[in-house]
Amino acid sequence: MSKLTGTHSEVSAIDFTTLTTVPGTLKVHGAPIQILDLPGIIEGANDGRGRGRQVIAVARTCNLIFIVLDVLKPLGDKKLIEAELEGFGIRLNKKPPAIIVRKKDKGGIAITNTVPLTNIDHEEIHAVCSEYRLNNADVAIRQPGATADDLVDVIEGNRVYIPAIYVLNKIDAISIEELDLLYKIPNSVPISSNEWLNVDELIDKMWGALDLVRVYTKPSGQAPDYSAPVVLKRGKCTVEDFCNAIHKEIAKQLKYAMVWGSSAKHARGQKVGLDHILEDEDVVHIAKK
Repeated sequence: MSKLTGTHSEVSAIDFTTLTTVPGTLKVHGAPIQILDLPGIIEGANDGRGRGRQVIAVARTCNLIFIVLDVLKPLGDKKLIEAELEGFGIRLNKKPPAIIVRKKDKGGIAITNTVPLTNIDHEEIHAVCSEYRLNNADVAIRQPGATADDLVDVIEGNRVYIPAIYVLNKIDAISIEELDLLYKIPNSVPISSNEWLNVDELIDKMWGALDLVRVYTKPSGQAPDYSAPVVLKRGKCTVEDFCNAIHKEIAKQLKYAMVWGSSAKHARGQKVGLDHILEDEDVVHIAKK
C-alpha cells in the first residue's frame, strides 16, 4: 500500500497490523484509482468479531477486492476470508444469477426454465419460495446449473457481485516449483511486496478487472485535455453518464455531443445524444442548448 500509493500504512512481520482503513490513490493509465487498505478479517468477522462487520461493509462498496494471502498458507486463509465475505452477501468473481422472481397477486408458483434444471428441481423451488412466504410468484430460470443458493440470493436481493484478485505475497520465500503451483490458483497474482516483484502484473490485472472507460474532454476551439480523464465504469458509460460525472445539470442542458474515438462512426467525429455508449479513450465535446 505504501509503495503503491505513497500513503503510509503500518506494516510488520506479524498479521493484522492494519487497524483502521487507510485510503490512498494510485494513477493507472492516467486514471486515479482509490485503494483502501482494510484491517484483516478473522474468523467470525461476519458476526462482528474484530470489527469485522465494519470492515466487510466497506468492502461491499468497492469495485474490486484484493485478498492478500501469505504464500506459505494461502488456501486455508483463502477459504476463511471467502466464507466471511459470503456470509455478508458478497459474491466473489460471480455474476448475478439469470433468475427472475416476480411476485403476483394470485395463481401460485409458476416455474419456467430455458435451460435444464440440473442442481435444483421444482420441489426445491417451491420449498425455497415457501420459506420466504412467496405463495404467488413467477419464477423464470435462465441460469445453467442454477442452485437453491442462487434462488435465495435473488429472492433476498441484497447481494453484491464483486471481482476479486488473490494477491499471494512473499514469493521471495518460496522456490520456482512452488511458484508454478501458485499460478494454478484462479484469479491470483503472486508478488513480493518486500522485494517489489511482479507488482506490474498485479496492476495490469487490476486494470483489466476494473474494466474502466476513460473519456477525455474537449473544450470548444481547444485541444482535448488528456491530463484528467473522466473515468466511467463499463456498462455505465453513456454520454449521459459522462455528463453526470462532471455535473448533474449538464445532461439537462445538452444540445448534442461530438465524439471522436472508437465509438464514433467517423474519424472526423460523430454528433450523438445522451444514450450514445462511449468507449475507452474517446474524446467528447459537449454542446449546450
